[in-house]
Amino acid sequence: MDPVRSLQDAKPAPFWLDDPCQPPATPALVIDTCCDLLVVGGGYTGLWTALLAKERDPSLDVVLIEGRESGWAASGRNGGFCAASLTHGLGNGFRQWPTELASLERLGRENLEAIEDTISRYGIECDWERTGELSVATEPYQVDEVRELAELATRYGSEMIVLDAEATRAEIDSPTFLGAVWDKNGVAMVNPARLAWGLKRACLDAGVRLFEHTPATTIAEDGTGIVVRTSYGSVRARRVALATNAFPSPLRRHRPYTIPIYDYALMTEPLTDDQLASVGWRNRQGFSDSGNQFHYVRLSADNRILWGGYDAVYHYRGRVRAEHDQRPQVFRTLAGHFFQAFPQLEGLRFTHAWGGAIDTCARFSVFFDTSHRGKVAYAAGYTGLGVGASRFGAQVMLDLLAGERTERTALKLVRHKPLPWPPEPIRSLGISITKWSLARADRNGGRRNLWLQALDRFGLGFDS
Repeated sequence: MDPVRSLQDAKPAPFWLDDPCQPPATPALVIDTCCDLLVVGGGYTGLWTALLAKERDPSLDVVLIEGRESGWAASGRNGGFCAASLTHGLGNGFRQWPTELASLERLGRENLEAIEDTISRYGIECDWERTGELSVATEPYQVDEVRELAELATRYGSEMIVLDAEATRAEIDSPTFLGAVWDKNGVAMVNPARLAWGLKRACLDAGVRLFEHTPATTIAEDGTGIVVRTSYGSVRARRVALATNAFPSPLRRHRPYTIPIYDYALMTEPLTDDQLASVGWRNRQGFSDSGNQFHYVRLSADNRILWGGYDAVYHYRGRVRAEHDQRPQVFRTLAGHFFQAFPQLEGLRFTHAWGGAIDTCARFSVFFDTSHRGKVAYAAGYTGLGVGASRFGAQVMLDLLAGERTERTALKLVRHKPLPWPPEPIRSLGISITKWSLARADRNGGRRNLWLQALDRFGLGFDS
């Protein structure tokens, strides 16, 4: 069957947001108001910041403003992999911060446990499953690479189980699988939109004043406070936390450090019992393959397969637009790859096809800074692994705004920013060369050309 036929009924919308459980929007801000802490952005980072601020000090007057509705962007469109890693994977952490990686790994594990505890305490129904993730080798050269990943994990306090081809296919049966490592405890599967909506409800119950359809337009210092103007009103706050991520920051000095990269995903119809049995997957873990251009894959609560990743698309000048959420040529490619991986599922249909922007920085993991004499803090650059790391990012911003020196704020990861992206057209040219080089490396046994070797020396690169 032509894989394109599997897309004929796919709804051009994110599966997770196509849900009758979506809560109603809160009213927009139409007056001028004051508060102790203003949070700009209603994705995971902003929601965690508002909730944790109230948990630290219930008397604090916290306002959160969101340009659309909470969780509508990356927080409601991602694959639902909630990882302990704060560094976009162990390998990137080892390259960037080898001397403090043990601390970062421990903090990441503690952060994941805290997320699980929060979900339990607030009764957030988000299909949380602590099933872990397989990193799968689909090319011979990747078999040694995934084993080396397991060895690195052991050195830094984690455990990954090494699987040969037969054991891997006993977990998830694909003829493309040659081996894997299984991180059993470091990743949970979650319904990402319902997690965001649950955090929104928790914020409201804690007394956060939350205004949706309220974009921030300008930010300026005014005496002892900060004034953020919106479409219909303004907020004067003692402190401000910016959680705009892929969207242009109200602070111009912040903008060169992030670019929006579009990522795409498909969701199948629910598998029948026989179809699921043909794949196995009894332990319901997520998986990703090990190429530079990689796929991330998982089961939903109703046994659909989410198939995403591979192609990462940058638009000239970093434009974030609704029309970029649909890219048929990418969906065609993804559908073809799906049936190569699971030929036993021929005839299965996709019900949803969507995309969205990810905030990417040059080191692939969250970075931080302050401005306006410490009254404003921001966190951005999660590069697709923000479901878990966003809570850590919120904690760091609150530490910075309080002027506290904590274990978190002492980290080099927090104290140092990545290199800024170059201006256009150099930026687009560099990204194009890098994508071409990474695809070429995938076709040539992982061998990296001189361009990629040069980027490696500076801790730079690019993936999906």
